[in-house]
Amino acid sequence: MAMYKQRMAVSVLALFTLAACGTESGSGSGSGDGSGTVRTDLSLSGVHWSVSSLTVGGEKTTAPAGAHVSIDSAGKATGNLGCNRFTADLRTDGDKVTVGQGTTTGMACAKDVQEFENAMGKAFRGELKAAVAGRSEEKTLTLTTAQGDSIALTSEPSAPLTGTSWKVTGLVSGSAASSLPSGTENKAHFTFAKDGSVEGNLGCNSFHGKAAVSGSKLTFGPLASTRKMCAGPEMELERALLGVLEGTTTYEIDHRSLSIKAGSGKALDASAPAAKD
Repeated sequence: MAMYKQRMAVSVLALFTLAACGTESGSGSGSGDGSGTVRTDLSLSGVHWSVSSLTVGGEKTTAPAGAHVSIDSAGKATGNLGCNRFTADLRTDGDKVTVGQGTTTGMACAKDVQEFENAMGKAFRGELKAAVAGRSEEKTLTLTTAQGDSIALTSEPSAPLTGTSWKVTGLVSGSAASSLPSGTENKAHFTFAKDGSVEGNLGCNSFHGKAAVSGSKLTFGPLASTRKMCAGPEMELERALLGVLEGTTTYEIDHRSLSIKAGSGKALDASAPAAKD
């Protein structure tokens, strides 16, 4: 839900080649025959493909959390490589895909995430060969370059709002997005229950309270929390989250990513763990 300034980025145009894989228009179902046999008559639209890893020059790198590619029926690819979002046009020919023009957001990324995106930019240019294996609900997709580098993806179901442990991954103020304060990664999380309650950790203190859901709105009641004093960055994160989780807010779920925005314009981004974790 966070709004970022759009820019063209050479380093991530390769992502569009990755995205291109999803519009294979072969005659087969693309769902596999249940035997695990690799198929090349692919149809990958309508599937949320979670990026698992990238292998370049024989070295395998795990993808950032939340990295994914989705393809719509019109052949438009959208996704997120763990930091920046992208969109692209694409074309296909058999089991080969070719990158088209695309755009990406311009958010500053953590060093390791930026390195991953740069590596993707170097690896995915020109044609890729796509192959799918597995059952319809548990498919894997492998994209391979002419040089033998590859990216591994898996199909993944969406996360529901309630019953999911949401990990806070970013903060937003107006149109400006930022990473979490240094040293607070993986500390803040929360879970909504079907009875209208919410509980979790603000980065320092544990909390619980009420959160009524109505359409795309979440209305928080007063939150009760423990009263520990923590290091500066943790308290900074806690204050920022308390500025979002109050009163009536709006929320949006994009597969396994959640955005919550307060009326003040302050917002947070969170993600759900991989479905098989």
